[in-house]
Amino acid sequence: MPYPSSPERDRPWVMRTYAGHSSAAASNALYRRNLAKGQTGLSVAFDLPTQTGYDPDHELAAGEVGKVGVPISHLGDARILFDGIPLDRMNTSMTINATAMWLLALYEVVALEQGAELTDLTGTTQNDIIKEYLSRGTYVFPPAPSLRLITDMIAHTVVALPKWNPINICSYHLQEAGATPVQEVAYALSTAIAVLDAVRDSGQVPQERMGDVVARISFFVNSGMRFVEEMCKLRAFAQLWDEITLSRYGVENPKHRRFRYGVQVNSLGLTEAQPENNVQRIVLEMLGVTLSRNARARAVQLPAWNEALGLPRPWDQQWALRMQQVLAFESDLLEYEDLFDGSRVVEEKVGSILEGARAEIARVQDRGGAVAAIESGYMKGELVRSLAERRARVEAGEDVIVGVNKYTETEPSPLTGAEKAIFTVDADVEQAARDRLAAWKADRDQASVDATLAALADAAKNDTNLMEPTIACVRAGVTTGEWAGVLRNVFGEYRAPTGVSAAAASNPGDSIAAVRERVRATGEQLGGRLRMLVGKPGLDGHSNGAEQIAVRARDAGFEVVYQGIRLTPAQIVAAAVAEDVHVVGLSILSGAHALAVPAVIDGLRAAGLDDVPVIVGGIIPEDDAEMLKAAGVARVFTPKDYGLNEIMSEIVTVIEQTHGLATA
Repeated sequence: MPYPSSPERDRPWVMRTYAGHSSAAASNALYRRNLAKGQTGLSVAFDLPTQTGYDPDHELAAGEVGKVGVPISHLGDARILFDGIPLDRMNTSMTINATAMWLLALYEVVALEQGAELTDLTGTTQNDIIKEYLSRGTYVFPPAPSLRLITDMIAHTVVALPKWNPINICSYHLQEAGATPVQEVAYALSTAIAVLDAVRDSGQVPQERMGDVVARISFFVNSGMRFVEEMCKLRAFAQLWDEITLSRYGVENPKHRRFRYGVQVNSLGLTEAQPENNVQRIVLEMLGVTLSRNARARAVQLPAWNEALGLPRPWDQQWALRMQQVLAFESDLLEYEDLFDGSRVVEEKVGSILEGARAEIARVQDRGGAVAAIESGYMKGELVRSLAERRARVEAGEDVIVGVNKYTETEPSPLTGAEKAIFTVDADVEQAARDRLAAWKADRDQASVDATLAALADAAKNDTNLMEPTIACVRAGVTTGEWAGVLRNVFGEYRAPTGVSAAAASNPGDSIAAVRERVRATGEQLGGRLRMLVGKPGLDGHSNGAEQIAVRARDAGFEVVYQGIRLTPAQIVAAAVAEDVHVVGLSILSGAHALAVPAVIDGLRAAGLDDVPVIVGGIIPEDDAEMLKAAGVARVFTPKDYGLNEIMSEIVTVIEQTHGLATA
């Protein structure tokens, strides 16, 4: 006989696809196609210059414009991006952090121009700068001013946009940076505590409105392959959030304390090797955040199967959307009450995560809270250490990744063999963006621009809420780079601790001994210890790979120079000269390698460093790898090269070949 169903079928979650590329017009066309296919919300991906507050004509933007998202430089771009999309009926998620206030102001003005009421706008600005210091790297300002921007946005939205989520506390990238479930819960909730404390202490929101603030705080989580553990993690998240908001902030209404979260399943867990396996990975990871009704995601976006290869095509994104639709509408998942209530196994696992997370939150609070734990490097060091341990388990075969470290035999894939398996951005996109920017500047009232920028600077120097002067800048025609530039001048810029020096030595297995001996012997032949410069050119802040290379190189006996993210080719060359290095390793995941890497090589040659080879790692298509080698790159490593000891040994070989030494 059939099992009894619940009296009311649960409503499906909001279905999104994280998307944006090339230009506002191209992205608008993509959004409208996806919405026509049944997508129920927008998830806007911005390019790295937009995320870090630069216009397309800035030196650091070279090679980055339109690569990993859409470039939005001013109100004109925002109008085109949302053209024909009724914002008062759309749930829009914007993955934007350092420049979140600017993008929200653009969104508000466009919505008003469409005739919408601000009180009808629903959506989310990610706006979690704290995790940017720990993982993704698109921060700009120091922690205190960044927290002020978040506080000002929250105070503004509580009054003006009551249905908007002004912050989406994002544990997603923490997992990618190495966080265990306990760390993911603890560090995300520590961020929430820092934000809510700042809002409460700012005096902009009265105590009786703190429930409204808490009700609009949402979370964005990661879901990995251990989908039972991931489901338990979300149940623990919900319980701890309820505890904290009741006990620390006195929020009595249980509806305000409800844990609301969206999810993207683990993109960096997708593999370049046998990428067809990513399809089942994505589906299983989606189950972790949908199976438990009491801890079910209210918004889901899935990566495409080929994101480890490069940008997905529209068809690939459609496939990811259809995965959600099949689960929501063909299965009976939404018909039942929670499947896990009363499960002893689930209760024990949830209890274990709760116990660990409470203890880790206490450790962060003992260090002065999340901001202090960032400035001291504590949380970053813990994540780098945790990721190093995970990498060591993969290398040892203790953690199996099918197609990568086990079951590697494969037939040729028809998905990648017949045609180009990824989307490529046209080479003229960057120049077109610069041309549009120049035309926009030529057609605006410069006196109005200057006046609003001066007012923004004045407001930044006192306690004025920065939303209104920011909206005035939008209306005057100010650009993204100009807005951020004013705040850079007032607040300064920030370079977060890398976590590399704080990370304890990993356990990379017995094979490290042979590599250490090669590093020692080759160094002696060259007159000293081998020195490696690890560089992150451009605006790509995904530093996990660079940090793991730096940690393992140090463990292997190299002297490592790693200065963090967001460096110009000239800065990397200057460091190579100053530190007298034997090899330069560049890490790029954004697709900017075609311009950034040759610029570094040319700079090294101009500086007389012909005997310093360059190696490159990142998400680099095969054709681009051949181009880089032709430009002088000695080796190209991609995600399929997971053995760090083997990479270290290959680097020694490159140094030996460069200097004409006999290789081991």
